[in-house]
Amino acid sequence: MSYLVPSEFVTKMVDAGESKLFMSTRDTLIRAYMAGAILALAAVFAITVTIQTGSPLLGAAFFPVGFIMLYLMGFDLLTGVFVLTPLALLDRRPGVTPAGILR
Repeated sequence: MSYLVPSEFVTKMVDAGESKLFMSTRDTLIRAYMAGAILALAAVFAITVTIQTGSPLLGAAFFPVGFIMLYLMGFDLLTGVFVLTPLALLDRRPGVTPAGILR
């Protein structure tokens, strides 16, 4: 497993924010909608497991499967986009404007 020092981690976050900023609005919304749908299915799965087994701990253990699926499929929750895009502006990346963030 490779580890990043904090400065490299911040650079990766800013790079991700910049890439999300230049993604089309349509693609951003589709990815966010799909991520929300997958996470909702994961929540239903966790609730079903909890009810069927009677063990809340087991249901809670299965909920993160939804986040793993999001990561593997490359989808982004819209809240993640809202967090990462301003970082590109704070880093003064070329082409990043406040109007671009607010679109």
